[in-house]
Amino acid sequence: MSYLPTDASDFASKAIDGFVAAHPRHVQRTDGGVIRLAPIPAGQVGVVVGGGSGHYPAFAGLVGRGLAAGAVCGNIFASPSAGQVLRVGSAVERGAGLLLSFGNYAGDVLHFTLGAERLRRQGIDVRIVTVTDDIASAPIDQPELRRGIAGGLVVYKVAGAAAEAGLPLDEVERLARKANGRTRSLGVAFSGCTLPGASQPLFEVPSGRMAIGMGLHGEPGLSEGPLTDPNSLAALLVERLLTERPADVPEDQQRLVVLLNGLGSFKYEELFVLFGAVNQELLARGVVLADCECGELVTSLDMAGVSLSLCWLDAELEGFWSAPADSAAYRRGALTPLPQAQNALLGRFEAVEKALEQRVEELGALDAVAGDGDHGLGMLRGIRGARQSAIRACTRGCSTGEVLMEAGEAWSDHGGGTSGALWGGALLAAGNSIAQASELGTTEIAAAFDAALQAVVGLGKAAPGDKTMVDALQPYCQKLHSELQAGVPLDQALHIAAETCLLAAKATAEMLPKLGRARPHGSRSLGHPDPGAMSLAYCLIAATQDQPAT
Repeated sequence: MSYLPTDASDFASKAIDGFVAAHPRHVQRTDGGVIRLAPIPAGQVGVVVGGGSGHYPAFAGLVGRGLAAGAVCGNIFASPSAGQVLRVGSAVERGAGLLLSFGNYAGDVLHFTLGAERLRRQGIDVRIVTVTDDIASAPIDQPELRRGIAGGLVVYKVAGAAAEAGLPLDEVERLARKANGRTRSLGVAFSGCTLPGASQPLFEVPSGRMAIGMGLHGEPGLSEGPLTDPNSLAALLVERLLTERPADVPEDQQRLVVLLNGLGSFKYEELFVLFGAVNQELLARGVVLADCECGELVTSLDMAGVSLSLCWLDAELEGFWSAPADSAAYRRGALTPLPQAQNALLGRFEAVEKALEQRVEELGALDAVAGDGDHGLGMLRGIRGARQSAIRACTRGCSTGEVLMEAGEAWSDHGGGTSGALWGGALLAAGNSIAQASELGTTEIAAAFDAALQAVVGLGKAAPGDKTMVDALQPYCQKLHSELQAGVPLDQALHIAAETCLLAAKATAEMLPKLGRARPHGSRSLGHPDPGAMSLAYCLIAATQDQPAT
């Protein structure tokens, strides 16, 4: 494989050192592999990929913004160790957990699993998604036995984009599994690959033949066939892959990402000839090419071969596949900072979520006085759904008003119950108010809170004195207006109004409930503040000072 005399024992390590030196804008060296140079924000999931070296641009070349946070790099065709997984994972963890993703090979599974266990002992939430796209390596009814080859790029890209968007670990894992479940690959080889320092390839393909279903580690093909022209090869690859269309994809609605991957010494011009044939074959079968990549994506040293990968998209996957990314070997779009207003809005959502996480038991206990005790959990479900929806909306470039409206719909869907409906309605009304404004200043923000109050009153039919969240929201709006009219800066006025809201919420302890589930048990709630009013106050306090009220 190598034309320069090298020492096989340290070839991989020196290659990684040289890669880091060649790409100082994207990566930095760490013990066990590489990590992205761009800062990883606190609270962002760390996506860690990896495996043996010899597959560039996988895995180190896929480290950067919008892709992997780090890559664990083993020796040539050898799994990295559990210690390497531990060290790279620790280097990129920022409090939101880690997703480890790699090809489904025995050594990788063993060491990444052991590394994950060691990371979990440090209190880190770790999930594992193995890539299983190679249809030649196991039957369709045993997907868990399949190897991971070039389709891993789709999994890493989707997971990296989801993490970059600020989604929580549960969502990043779900999306990675979804991408893997909708991706299929098949490869052929015309010659084997040669390890550094070796004089003979790991396997040979007879003249005039091709190996079908070879692996990425020098494994020979699982079958052989006669060498064919581009059109025949395209037909073979496309037909076998399309027979594995996911069950939930209608035959007349196939929208695909197409990856044609060179395995090391298959010339780009030949790739382009073959891609043209693949393109014609797919079009003739009525599928839509939503996007494509044609080049070296996952190689096997100097193997002469090619693989075709198809990923069946839906709207959700397509958004993350198309999201910007910037790594040494893969770039897409432009990663730009969010507008200041939207960045601040997402920060407030995050602060509210943290506050409700700390108050969930307290709010549940308040609700249990005259209800079923689920208010804290319902509020937590609501804010989590709303925040994830807001992140997605910001990533798509939605306006502030549109972000709030989408967050409102998500809060209603996820929160459920009375509080879910009221909070959803309030955010929808506030977002609609802002969306109709020509600018976003103090007057427009105060008007948005007024719209939220009107929505809550209209939906819940409550009035001041009924012992509901209206008893806290109305004083908040009144105080906000009075402070702004007095010339108080917006941030300070919001904080003062939030403190007024908290005092008003606490004062509901002396009221008897006149609406809702608590009304028949009114006397029992006397002396206890209304949970809806208190949760509103905690949310507004958190949103103005990024910490829960004391």
